[in-house]
Amino acid sequence: MIFQDPLITEPTALFAFLAGVLGFVFWLSTLPRFSKFFEYLPPVIWAYFVPMIATTAGITPAESVTYSWMSRYLLPLSLFLLMITIDLGAVLRLGRVALIMMLAGTVGIVIGGPIAYSIFHGWLPPDAWKGLAALSGSWIGGTANMVAIQQSVGAPDAALGPIIVVDTVVGYGWMGILIFLSAFQRRFDRWIGADTSVMEQAEVHMEEIAQERKPADMTHLGMILGLAMAATVAAVAIGQLLPSVGEPSVISKTTWAVLVAVTVGLVLSFSPIRSLETYGASRVGYVGLYLLLTSIGARADVAAVLDAPIFLIVGVVWILIHVAMLALGAWIMKAPLFFVAVGSMANIGAAASAPVVAAAYVPSLAPIGLLMGVFGYILGIYAALGCAWILGQLSLIL
Repeated sequence: MIFQDPLITEPTALFAFLAGVLGFVFWLSTLPRFSKFFEYLPPVIWAYFVPMIATTAGITPAESVTYSWMSRYLLPLSLFLLMITIDLGAVLRLGRVALIMMLAGTVGIVIGGPIAYSIFHGWLPPDAWKGLAALSGSWIGGTANMVAIQQSVGAPDAALGPIIVVDTVVGYGWMGILIFLSAFQRRFDRWIGADTSVMEQAEVHMEEIAQERKPADMTHLGMILGLAMAATVAAVAIGQLLPSVGEPSVISKTTWAVLVAVTVGLVLSFSPIRSLETYGASRVGYVGLYLLLTSIGARADVAAVLDAPIFLIVGVVWILIHVAMLALGAWIMKAPLFFVAVGSMANIGAAASAPVVAAAYVPSLAPIGLLMGVFGYILGIYAALGCAWILGQLSLIL
């Protein structure tokens, strides 16, 4: 630690510092000279690591009421906004091949984590299952679900250090392999006898989806923030009234708040409220999510990253089981490599990465990746809770 006492402790100043870090990182990502750097290490990763380094250096404290407030309210707020913007009908119209490959990837993550944990539990810390449960959230729906599951099982923020390393190295390493394999998709499709007509239908469907995003104005931003804050406070209040579930606890009062926010958001996505996405509701949700991630990084222990080697091995085995399930699904469904790759990344990276992989295979189908990635958010919070429960039970008997 460079400074004996943290330089920034006042709650509002601390929040401003974290917001400033986030803004600076995203500004750097827009500069052409750093485009390649952020392509491989996206801003969301630095939203975690920079505050962690700041706390290690003594600039920010490891504990603060600011962090507690951000954890309590920003997660349900961001998930609520992401859920109300989902066009579930459009996702379901992608066709059974796309959805089955997505589900095959999800099953691979749900069973892969417990299998990998069973193999390596003897070399892992006693509460490692909590960190792996959080990783299952990230690998079924992305960062938002990782944070939700972390809070659900009570994983300490310090435990996320090695988990973030695994998520970055293994997750983005697998993404790189998928992009590399795009050069061989025709060979794969011929070899497996894939039905490529489903891709042609998907292209037609995407042409029918109107792109109607409009610039945000004061009226709609006020509506977005007002609705989100009201829904968040209500969800937190309801969560406090409901009992914790599971032993070890898998559904805490915080989890209830998240589940209420997610479920209500999904219901409202079938109402005219979904039109708020035209004015950037999901983008406001992502800002809240990334701000939350800065507070988690500020509480993390940089020394925990030293535990990463064994976690990396667990992550590789976990991904291999995920790949095996996808390969089985592709063989049974005669699925094109496009849907294998996008179905995988819709789980592992969700909406942030799935469109990138989709564009590497068929540029015109990048929006398909986005839709499948958004569906990952829906699956993630529920499927990852199931994976967390299995890991919790294994921790009691192994």
